[in-house]
Amino acid sequence: MNQTYYDAVTKMEEMGVDEEYILGWQSGFLQNPKREEQRITEAYDAGYADGEEKNTENFAKWVKS
Repeated sequence: MNQTYYDAVTKMEEMGVDEEYILGWQSGFLQNPKREEQRITEAYDAGYADGEEKNTENFAKWVKS
């Protein structure tokens, strides 16, 4: 597991980021196939796209209130 991945997941968990976003981000980062279409949420999709880009800039947008 690389440090970037570990640090990002730890940060998201500490911030209280939506679990769907985290799952999407992890899948995108690891280049896993996307979920089947009926199980994709807006948060998952956004996380997947950010994970693919190794983008850690959008976490705050997905913090659950």
